Amino acid sequence: MTDNNEKPDLNKHGGENGKLMRSATYASVTVAIILICIKLMAYLSTNSVAILSTLVDSLLDMVASVINLVAVRHALVPADHDHRFGHGKAEALAGLFQSAIIAGSGVFLVFQASERLLNPKALDSSNMGIAVMVVSIVLTLFLVTYQRYVIRKTRSVAISADSLHYVGDVLINGSVIIALVLGGVFHWVYADGLFAIGIALFLLFSSWKIIRASFSDLMDEELDDGERTRIIDLVKAHPGVLGIHDLRTRRSGQQVFIQMHLDMDGSMSLHEAHKISDDVEQQLMTEFPEAEAIIHQDPIHEAAPSP
Repeated sequence: MTDNNEKPDLNKHGGENGKLMRSATYASVTVAIILICIKLMAYLSTNSVAILSTLVDSLLDMVASVINLVAVRHALVPADHDHRFGHGKAEALAGLFQSAIIAGSGVFLVFQASERLLNPKALDSSNMGIAVMVVSIVLTLFLVTYQRYVIRKTRSVAISADSLHYVGDVLINGSVIIALVLGGVFHWVYADGLFAIGIALFLLFSSWKIIRASFSDLMDEELDDGERTRIIDLVKAHPGVLGIHDLRTRRSGQQVFIQMHLDMDGSMSLHEAHKISDDVEQQLMTEFPEAEAIIHQDPIHEAAPSP
């Protein structure tokens, strides 16, 4: 393992990432509260279940964002005596809780939309509803843009899931505008219920994606093939490494854990083998700043060439 004085200083890196992740969660909660207020006024004015569905979705956004805020703060707590691998899986646990809430709301909206299809009603004040949806889209796009910036810097699982949900909100709000135009302008009374069902199905689909991502983290799924290939190529590029085997990887929140066995010339000294391992770990930490590597050295005794 690399000596502490040879490792890159990741405390500053982690601190900057933590500030970005926290600011993204605060922004998410703030936007959700604003959207709840304006959508509530729009629903009371229009009596549209499509707007009701987006209001429910914004309520869930706030709940999910608050959960993310708490999960991110806990996940950023450094490893301690009782949690030697850190607290990163708090993000995945929060994701499972979010997915349960989102799935429940999707089922609720299916029932509400079905009732509206059976008993269609004309929409009122569609212009106000459209204006509210446009404002919602603009606010959400600003939030998603900032979240994408944070994701590029931190690769946070929690922020990625939250951003995906808000991207869905943009699509949902756009579909509500269409429903309001069809119902309020063209007097197609079934548009409201049909689009509400579409939104409910989208919520259920989003819930399933969050469940998959959370289980991937909780079940210690390997990094994707591209990242594993990068690790193997980087390790093999070192002239002192003859081969690599038993590569194991997993992700836990921000943290990535890498384990491997390196094949080295069995005739070299322990000091030389340790130095090569340090060099490899240093390169891995440069390529994957959030990683922690555990390297085992295996001596290889090559047969002497034939005379």
